[in-house]
Amino acid sequence: MDSVFHVFAFQWKPQATEAEKERAAKHIRAFQGVIPGLLQTHVGPNISPRGKGYSFGGIMQFSDKASLDAYVEHPTHKALLKWLVPLIDAVELDIQA
Repeated sequence: MDSVFHVFAFQWKPQATEAEKERAAKHIRAFQGVIPGLLQTHVGPNISPRGKGYSFGGIMQFSDKASLDAYVEHPTHKALLKWLVPLIDAVELDIQA
């Protein structure tokens, strides 16, 4: 069975502080070992000159689509979204490979 990769990138809104950006990275990394089926998590600044304003991003590898679907509804993920969503414009891709 193929893994599923959740790829995301954020454009931070002007009100986002450096502390909030660091908090987001810390919280996303903390999903590792908490979210069932999450195999790998990599987050950090976007260093590409072609980033079109998306200055932060990450890749998460899940064992399968069911694990990704469960992550979306997981209380830990929802708690992050509650405070993070007002601070970002995001793009997300889910790739089965």
